[in-house]
Amino acid sequence: MKTKDFLLNELDREVNRSRRALEQVPAGKYDWKPHDKSMIFGYLANMVATIPTWVTMQINQDELDVAPADGGKVDQKRLDDSKELLQALDKAWADARTAFEKTTDEHLQTNWRLLARGKVVMEAPRYEMIQDTINHWAHHRGQMTVYLRLMGAKVPAIYGPSADDKQFL
Repeated sequence: MKTKDFLLNELDREVNRSRRALEQVPAGKYDWKPHDKSMIFGYLANMVATIPTWVTMQINQDELDVAPADGGKVDQKRLDDSKELLQALDKAWADARTAFEKTTDEHLQTNWRLLARGKVVMEAPRYEMIQDTINHWAHHRGQMTVYLRLMGAKVPAIYGPSADDKQFL
């Protein structure tokens, strides 16, 4: 199996798991957080919906500066409800699929860089960075399901049954 096909299959599986979690996002909870040191729920849900855009960048760009020296920053559009989050997920997923369809395994072997203020903070082959991004996505989705539980929302089956969803997926 080609590397790009392996990663695309993994992306497809994870997007469906993310969809099930985002379907449970309750309205009016964007600014909710379980602790003062915690990320707000809306930002976290937005990240779960849009992380596939990172994969697109890792394929189509050579680097990303997350804290440019000029003070610019990566903007995250505020998505307030489950419908908006699912639409964003669908677009991010479609764009990542398109990027995979247009790339090659050889390209995925080339390095990609993450910068902060112009300095390299991470550099590795694109395929490795994409795998880390998919793992990062699973991490934040897991964090989001804890928030869902604490808010009294349903926690969907992700890799197996939950107390609310007895499916074994």
